[in-house]
This record gives sequence, structure tokens and C-alpha cells, in this order.
Amino acid sequence: GLAARIVEQVPADLDVGVAYLVQAEAARGFEVPEAKLALIAESEFYGRAAGYDARQNTKLATRRRNVVDPLQLKAGDYVVHQTHGIGRFVEMVQREVATGSRPTGPSRTAGIQQQPTAVREYLVLEYAPSKRGQAGDRLFVPTDQLDLLSRYVGGEAPALSKMGGSDWAQAKGRARKAVREIAVELVKLYSARMAAKGHAFGPDTPWQHELEEAFPFAETPDQLQTIDEVKADMERPIPMDRLLAGDVGFGKTEVAVRAAFKAIQDGKQVAMLVPTTLLVKQHLETFNERFAGFPVHVRALSRFQTDKEVRETVTGLADGTIDMVIGTHRILTEQVKFKDVGLLIIDEEQRFGVEHKDQLKKLKTNVDILAMSATPIPRTLEMAVTGIREMSTLATPPEDRHPILTFVGPYSEQQVAAAIRREMLREGQVFFVHNRVSSINRIAAQLSELVPEARIAVAHGQLNEHVLEQIVVDFWERKFDVLVSTTIIETGLDISNANTIIIDRADKYGLSQLHQLRGRVGRGRERAYAYFLWDAQKPLSETAHDRLSTIAANNELGGGMQIALKDLEIRGAGNLLGAEQAGHIAGVGFDLYLRMIGEAVSAFRGDVAEGQTELRLELPVDAHIPEDYVDSERLRLEIYQKLSAASGPAAKEGQIDAVVDELVDRYGTPPDAVTHLVAISRLRRQAQLAGLSDVIATGSKLRIAPANIPDSRRVRLERLYPGAKQFAQNDVILVPFPTPGGELPGDADLIEWVSRLVTAIFPVPDAAAPTPEASATA
Repeated sequence: GLAARIVEQVPADLDVGVAYLVQAEAARGFEVPEAKLALIAESEFYGRAAGYDARQNTKLATRRRNVVDPLQLKAGDYVVHQTHGIGRFVEMVQREVATGSRPTGPSRTAGIQQQPTAVREYLVLEYAPSKRGQAGDRLFVPTDQLDLLSRYVGGEAPALSKMGGSDWAQAKGRARKAVREIAVELVKLYSARMAAKGHAFGPDTPWQHELEEAFPFAETPDQLQTIDEVKADMERPIPMDRLLAGDVGFGKTEVAVRAAFKAIQDGKQVAMLVPTTLLVKQHLETFNERFAGFPVHVRALSRFQTDKEVRETVTGLADGTIDMVIGTHRILTEQVKFKDVGLLIIDEEQRFGVEHKDQLKKLKTNVDILAMSATPIPRTLEMAVTGIREMSTLATPPEDRHPILTFVGPYSEQQVAAAIRREMLREGQVFFVHNRVSSINRIAAQLSELVPEARIAVAHGQLNEHVLEQIVVDFWERKFDVLVSTTIIETGLDISNANTIIIDRADKYGLSQLHQLRGRVGRGRERAYAYFLWDAQKPLSETAHDRLSTIAANNELGGGMQIALKDLEIRGAGNLLGAEQAGHIAGVGFDLYLRMIGEAVSAFRGDVAEGQTELRLELPVDAHIPEDYVDSERLRLEIYQKLSAASGPAAKEGQIDAVVDELVDRYGTPPDAVTHLVAISRLRRQAQLAGLSDVIATGSKLRIAPANIPDSRRVRLERLYPGAKQFAQNDVILVPFPTPGGELPGDADLIEWVSRLVTAIFPVPDAAAPTPEASATA
């Protein structure tokens, strides 16, 4: 079909024999008249080129998996160790560890034979002192155990735990008990949804393909994946309940457009719930523009509509003549009845309260739901993490999108005037946010004195609907340079020509609100600027300082998730998850709390056994990342974290290979120490899947626990590894090293020998165990 369309566009005087459709890299086309050959590139045919570097996408995919990021650690940050509790991060150190005692025979001269050493990296954590008046206890955490660590997120600065103390065990016990109750509730909800009979939408129609081809931008890889996930959910008979987390301006609306069109193609109605009236208008224009040329009837429902328009919309929804309605919570009122609603889209889900959610449930029980949010609230995150709700993430910024340059500081008239003038010089527009209606006109007058050449408009929620609508339309049509407004512009107002935002008294706003406001700019290809200003005459509170430093630090594209977690940290969990849960989150930290919920839900659903034993894997092997291979401490920590996550029992097969591929791609061929580190990671995964807690080299033997193996396997152990002993009383196996005199083999040989031993004696269920002959060659 595409080849035929190409032929149609070729000038009539050209004699075309064959049109081929070829997939290859070509920025521009060319023509060779003698050879009667012409190449038309995608950019010339469509007016755009869809280009995303596949390699860049895999990096984003690996980063996206770690929702809670323990890497951005600074000295003094609080961290949670799953076994030892809440400690304070001090530093990262390299230490030499002795590689076990090798016997020095009578022929060896005393003092000449040095005990071999290997270099390891550790994170140093400080805990509460065990006795009054002493310095705090220190714990050295090897970098292969990073998966046991997480950042402490849970409100105010916590009390440090005592190592080996009972207080941490009690806090974990209380949290586990509370978590079980939540898990039961979540699993009931999940089961009810799975048992409910929803509408299974049909496959894509030709019109659907036509609508999608008309999208004027290149879809990001994340968008394509998310759209596929949403469609697959809609085609299943179970009602969809998917959360779409994506930063402001990352293309959530296009996903909604395609989902809505798919539902309408199947004869169902669509309701889209948005938090503000301005957003209703914005989305109505977007949807009408995208649905132009198709017989789809979209109407709005908000306080901007007249009584007559509202009556027409309500009647049209009841008799089925209106396919889609976009509106504020007015959609949820008693007067609005749908003939056959099939899909509910909720934009900026975090803005709707509990009472709205209850009204939603009444709307229809088995309707498909697509919720969208830039900064998901923790309750939503909790449900997404535990798999009760499916979650998609848009983490790739659209092409040519730049991070917003953010300035945080005291209010200065000269700076404000300079910012407005700079934006006007490049023919752009400015948002000035001032959230007090009583003084907003005075501020606008001050600005017009500062910059007399600027055309200034004022917008706030107390204006008459039509006046407000007219002001926004005029600003859109560039009749004004500066829009002085309250936070009514916070969500969804999409004016690509406005690329500077100045927020007055920024210390008075919540963190996700600041993030949303900043997202009003930087939506085009121009570099955008955001100024967060506070009153220099009044001192900043500690909370406001935390918020503003967070907004300044998280200005890279896609920082919404980090901001949501930081918001939880600053506000404390109580305001968000209810008072009874807050104590448990403060006690164990949000990350571990989520992990506990995940485990409890899995246990109730019968997926996995609860709790994972901590593995001590201590082999005298030089396994670390040398500074001459990766010189940045933060990047080394990132690699350790990825390897640690990839070697966990819950990790997918092949995850370690993906980390190695990325290492080679970024830093070149790894040295021996890194190769050994990767081999240790594979061994760690193997030992964890086998349920081991100790794999430790002690002197001339290897110690393995727990070792409750059946008699048949004990016979195999003694046959394959002469001298190996099982000690039933303390559940331990001791195996002598295979080299003469009990000396240690070389690093690579030792890791391979241990790996074969674990595979032969502790086979993982469903894994193919090697034959004894293969193991005997170790």
C-alpha cells in the first residue's frame, strides 16, 4: 500500500517501472538518471524522520527498572539495610582482604612468602552505638550486597538502629503484620477484577492504522511499547486497570487518543476525567484535531459550557449519539448517564480525592480504566509495584527536547525584568505565577512598570468563565507577552510558544505542584527557563528549602518519579497513606515497606515463598571495578547496583549479560578484576536460587550452609569431592580445595570450581543439573 502511495506522488512525466520499499539508514534521497534510479527517503516523503537510537533505548530501559534509586548517596544520607536496619552512609572504601591461609611448608623461608590479598569495595554505614558514650558501630557492606540496601524515605530524620538489636526486628515484625492486612485487601481487589467480566475489544481496524499514521511526530520507543500494552489489555475480557506514569510533555495524551479511538471503533463510549476546566478545553482541541476526518463526536463538560450545551451533551451521552466526553468531576454527577461506556481515562490521577474515586466505582464496575500521572502518589505506586495494577512508564523524552534550565533564588526585580525581556527578544511568551487573587492585579501593575513594552494579561479562577476562556485564547494567539495567573495553569495548559515561567513565592507550593508548573514550559524545541523565587525579606523554612533544592536537582527530563518519592520523604507518609500505615513506613522506610507488601501479596497469590535469606559469599578473589576502568565513584556504584539487582533470585534470565554488554559498550573491554566480579555475580544468583546462605572460603576449605542434602546427594558429594564432610549438627558442608596441599586455585579457576560444585550438589528445581562426569572434571 505504501509503495502504491509513493508511485502516486511521483511526477507524471517520470516513467516508473518498479517501486521498492527498503528499510535502511538514509538521511536524504538522490537520483541517478543514467541508471534510471531514484531514492526517496522517509524524511522527504513524510516531512519527518523517525529516528531513535536503539542503544540509547536499552540504557533507558535498564535505568527505568530501578524505581527507587539508592545510587545518589551523599555522606550523611540515611539508608536501610534489610537485616541490620537504619544506618547512616559514611563513605565508599577499598580494602585489601586476605585470600585465606595457604600452608607454608618447611621448604618455604619464613617472612618471604607473603599472604596473598585481593581488593574489594565496601559501603561504610554507621549505626547507633551499642554502649552509651561510645562511637557508633560501623558496618562494611560488600558491593555485591547492594540489593539489601535502599534509601530511607519516610519523613523526618529517623533514629539509627542498633546492630544486632531487637528494635529493628520488632519494627520489621510490626510492619509485616500491618502489611499482611493490606495484602489481603489488595489480593481481594485483584481477584475481584480478574473475575469480573469486561468487554474484550476487537483488533485494530484500518481506520485505527490511518489515525496512527497521521501522528505528526516520531513515537518514542516507550510510547510504542505502552500503546501495545494498553491495546493488549483492552482486547482481554478482564477489565483494564493500567497506570501510565510519564513526565509532563512525554506524550501521555497520544496514548489516550489511540485508546479512546479503539474503544469508539468498537461502538463504546469514552469518558475522560480531567482536574481543571482549562485542561478540558485543551484536550477537546487536541482530540478534535486528531479525530478530524473520522465520524467521531466529542463534547466537553465543564463550567465553561452554557446550560443549553450541558443539556445537549447529557442527552447525547444517554442516547449514544455522543462518542466521547471530556470533563471535570461534573461527569461524575447523578445527571450524567451513559448509554454504553467502555473506557474511562483519568488525567493527572493524583489530583482526585477519595470521594471522586468512590463516585468512579459507581460509574461502572467492569469498565476499562487508563489512569495517567506525571507524579504518581505513593498509594498508586504501592499498587503498581505489587502488581495489583499494571503500570507503564514513559521515560524517553521526545526528540529535540531539552531539560529546563532552573534557577532558584530570592526575588529580584532586575532579574524578572531581564527574564521577560530575553523571552520577548526571541518572540516567546512568559507565565508569571502569583497565587493570591487579592494582590494579583497589583503584581501585574508592577510588572508593566518594570517592562513597559510587555503586553500583560491577568487570569485567575474567580473571573467569569467566558472572560477567563477569552484571556487564555488571546494568550494562545500571542496577543499578550506575559500571562500573570494563579495555579489554574498548573496542569495541561500546552502553549509551546511560552518558554519562560517565573513562580513568585515558590516556597509556598508543594513539590509535585512545582514540578507540574515547571512542565508548562519547554514543550517545544526552544530552550526553556524556570525561575523559582522567594521573598528575600522572610526566612525560608527547612521544608521549603528541601523542596526547592529537590526541584533544582531533579531538572533532567523524566524526573517525575524521583520527585514523587522525595515528596513522600518531605511530607511524611501519614498524609498520604493514612495514619496507621505512616508509623510502619517511618519505622522501616518506604522502599522496604513496598518490598514487604510485594512479598506478602506474592505469598497470598502463591507466587513465591516469603522472605529471602541473606547470602554471605566470601571467596578470596580480586573482584572489583578498578578506578582506571571507571574513575567516577557514583558510576562504579551504579554498576555494582545493576550487577547486584541482576544477580538476585527475582532477576530475569540474561539480565547479567545485558549489564556486561552495557559495560563493554561504555567503558571498553573489562579487565580481569571486572570479569571476576561478573563471574561472582553469576555464582551469587546460582547460590541464591539454590537457597544457600553461606558460601565462604575458610583456610584450605570451602564452607557451604545450609547443607541438609539427602543421602543420595551426600554419596555423590563424597565421590566427586574426596575429603568433603557434612556436619549434620550445624548444617554445614566443608569441601577441601582441589589443588595439592590445599592451596587456593587461581581466581577464575576458583570461581568455576565453586560454581560446578553448587550446580552438582544443590541443583535448582527445574534446572538441568550437569552430569557427574562433567562435574568430576572440576
